[in-house]
Amino acid sequence: MTGPDGQPRDRMWTGNHGERVARDWLRSRGCKILATNYRGPRKGEVDIVARDRKLLLFVEVKTRREGSKIRGLDAVGAEKQRLIERGANAWLKSLGTRDLPWRFDVIEVYLDEGKKPRVNHVKDAF
Repeated sequence: MTGPDGQPRDRMWTGNHGERVARDWLRSRGCKILATNYRGPRKGEVDIVARDRKLLLFVEVKTRREGSKIRGLDAVGAEKQRLIERGANAWLKSLGTRDLPWRFDVIEVYLDEGKKPRVNHVKDAF
């Protein structure tokens, strides 16, 4: 991806852009965004915490260039899953209950120069 000046976009821009795309995509499907880049104690982290009716979603966003050999879901390994789980546990603890439905999702965002981003929502990813 390149910027208006023709210079390549860096990884930070790409990741932030992918998260914006994922948030907009979730909103367009009726989800309410509760938090972005949530950081809990003990290094827990969740890219997006959202609510889909009564279901809480803890979402990891992975952004790739279209045609990438490694899909976003494959980049969410055991260590990353533990970080997300710690963040989700901290969120649930702050609510004072675990007695509500929730799940872990991954949203893959694929970017291709000059085209609309493609989104793949992997529900109950782990």
